[in-house]
Amino acid sequence: MAPFRKLWSKTRALLDRLLGRKPPEPGRFEPGSKGALTGFLSTAPWVLPRREYLVYVPRGHSRWSWRRAPLLVLLHGCRQTPETVAAATRIGALADDLGCLVLLPRQKERANPWGCWNWFEWNTARGRGEAAIVAAQIRKLRRRYRIDRRRVFVAGLSSGGGLAAVLGVRRPDLVAGVFVHSGVACGAASSPLAALGVLKNGADRNVVGIGLRMRNESRPEALPVPLLTVHGGRDDVVAPVNAAQLVRQYLALNGHPAAQAGGAAELPPPDALATTSADGRSIATAEWRSGERLLARHVLVDALGHAWSGGDARYPYNDAAPPDATALLRAFVREVAA
Repeated sequence: MAPFRKLWSKTRALLDRLLGRKPPEPGRFEPGSKGALTGFLSTAPWVLPRREYLVYVPRGHSRWSWRRAPLLVLLHGCRQTPETVAAATRIGALADDLGCLVLLPRQKERANPWGCWNWFEWNTARGRGEAAIVAAQIRKLRRRYRIDRRRVFVAGLSSGGGLAAVLGVRRPDLVAGVFVHSGVACGAASSPLAALGVLKNGADRNVVGIGLRMRNESRPEALPVPLLTVHGGRDDVVAPVNAAQLVRQYLALNGHPAAQAGGAAELPPPDALATTSADGRSIATAEWRSGERLLARHVLVDALGHAWSGGDARYPYNDAAPPDATALLRAFVREVAA
């Protein structure tokens, strides 16, 4: 597919020159908002179930094109905004390269004073609450921008990663793949009060059981939902055990037999394991597959803390050293969407 896309791009550019067409318009951000009737929070019932968002429309995109575009949802972490996470991760360049739109939901301060997504809240963890709000935003963009509903990917950092995990588990009919950076499994906390303990010590609920139940309740054609998780070995905010439990949950969701093998707080035995190094950092990549199809990939960066790997270090919660998490996300989307 890649050689064909390059040939088509060159051919289209040549035709544009011959026909005197204008060069493609640059990428741009467009604001919007959308809510959901089931989006109320038990922790803040006075907050209307509606959130603002930004949409990045990639270079040259036309909503009148006969080809439907992919959509990437990028959920910011605590004390971040759509603007800062877009700039720090250089998500615009990724979108221009892939030809995808990017949905960047914005958390309300009244819903969480630290700007976190409420992944631990009762309604949200079950697919309502803020998960329902983001799902409604996805559906709105599918209609407005001619999105390919088979190529909708959700990514997030920290609390945004926790919400991305919820969307993949609870809405496999809506999501084609999930990228979680420094996040937690869906339903990992038994209550909001337990959330801090989960971040430090791992889930206090059976997250594998949640994955198994959702597999039984989901339509077969909606699965699998592949997962890519990136985590720092020195993350002192969200312990690495959470990434291991997240992998187990998605293996259960996707029907891989390793979901319950080995110790519950450790990675299950992988189908493939590779260790590389970059700038003095060790990077361990484990994979689980069904035949040639990727089900889960776990990337552990030994010297990374609670930060987006390879991001712009001028922004908080970003580490400029490799690996480049945005490049890992790009490769993941290409592989799953192929």
